Amino acid sequence: MLSLFSFLFLATAPLTEVVAPLLVEPLPAEQIVASGPLELAQADGNVITVPQEVRSLPGSLNNVPVFNSNSPEIIEGDGILLSTFPSRDKRDPDAHLDYTFNGRFEIFSHHVARGTDDRDTRTMYEGIMVHNPGDRPVTLTIRNGASHISQESPWSEIDTNSSNLYSNNFSGPGSRVMNEVLRGRRQASLPSQVTIPPKESHLLLNAPIPLRRLSVPTDGRLAPGSELTPPPTSTSSGEGARLNGRSTLIRLDSSGPVYVASLAMHAPQSGGKEYVPTLDNWKQLLKNGQLATPRDQPPSRPGSRDAPFRYGRVSGIAQGSQWKTTLTDSRSSQLSIPSPSEQISYALSTLERNTFGTRQIQSAPISKRYRDTAYLANGNYGVEYNLTLPLVNNTSSPQSVALSIQTPLQNDSLKDALQFYAKPAARVFFRGTVLFVYKEDDGRSRAYYTYLVQNRGQQGESLVELALAPGEQRDVNVQFLYPPDATPPQVLTVTTKE
Repeated sequence: MLSLFSFLFLATAPLTEVVAPLLVEPLPAEQIVASGPLELAQADGNVITVPQEVRSLPGSLNNVPVFNSNSPEIIEGDGILLSTFPSRDKRDPDAHLDYTFNGRFEIFSHHVARGTDDRDTRTMYEGIMVHNPGDRPVTLTIRNGASHISQESPWSEIDTNSSNLYSNNFSGPGSRVMNEVLRGRRQASLPSQVTIPPKESHLLLNAPIPLRRLSVPTDGRLAPGSELTPPPTSTSSGEGARLNGRSTLIRLDSSGPVYVASLAMHAPQSGGKEYVPTLDNWKQLLKNGQLATPRDQPPSRPGSRDAPFRYGRVSGIAQGSQWKTTLTDSRSSQLSIPSPSEQISYALSTLERNTFGTRQIQSAPISKRYRDTAYLANGNYGVEYNLTLPLVNNTSSPQSVALSIQTPLQNDSLKDALQFYAKPAARVFFRGTVLFVYKEDDGRSRAYYTYLVQNRGQQGESLVELALAPGEQRDVNVQFLYPPDATPPQVLTVTTKE
């Protein structure tokens, strides 16, 4: 039986230093830029400069390959989104990257279907096909993965630092997907294992991206007639065109080499009614199709002096799915807390020209890509950060220490300082679940799942507070998956209260 996932995902804005990350209508590709040092247009007292130490993260991403399908973000017609199949016997050889996954790998996908006008309500499908080119069966073990529609995860106003112990706090499917994968869950529609015979293909995903009214009953299958309609938008290709999207994150292990392809297709019709594409439909598209359109703006070359600098959208094989490390002082196994009323910060999800002065680019390298797509996995969408802080109070007095996540203004010309807005505008740059694992002051162990909402330029409130006795060391572990509906970078900050 084919697996069906569906969700209504309001489109995210492109990666940019001046645009809020969540809009009903995506911004044009021309705005996927970084324009250099931030012009502080609100220098009338609304900008706060905080002198402090800003550190890069020690360690690096792991070497797990990620099938990263995010370009074109907007799709209007049938086509190939990302294919690692070989190019032989294909109509569009340039659409196939000829790469096999073997062992552990991950699949991340985010695409938005858009109608040509307000009358275009055809259902777009995304298919993710896995092919075994060998002479022996290959077993795929699906460790965890999730996908959601907005009927299941509506866009809600949630107070930051709300407890998410029971996974009931989420706003949009992106934050919900990352929350579930963070907890190691596998959605019921995904099998735990799939065995692919030699020379055969399997549809890991065959999922609709609807542009008309749909409901999702409790069994997760699609049916017509709900109260929710994907919103009309004003677009360059059609006034009032409707849009809807899908995000997917799956973690897998393969017992042998496999090819993977992500494909987009309008639902085939018979007798005026749509039906679910078959495996043969997808095979024909893979063989005879071309790269999906419209294409995104091509990126600037890394290290170029382009102004503006264009990051581009990702479509290729990224190298790295997790950044796991321990944050310590130089040549030490501990992290000394700052002096009273001071703080230190570690940069998170940094990218070229936006490193908070650390000059560390954390974006995953891409080993195979299309020539009009990003050189790096800017934003590290779906990447897990797993950071341990062995905090130690090296003073002779008790100290109160707080941990927070902040979204400073993106100004790479600063060094040893961060800038914030005194009154941040309501432009969300991060929304998602963050896990803190630590021992409380009374010695009890705690796993604190908190739902974090950060606006651009927001200092952020304390998420965890500890009272450390003189000489005491206490470890804090911080985990989160960078959500696809967010705008990097952020910082993790340790503050010693006065």
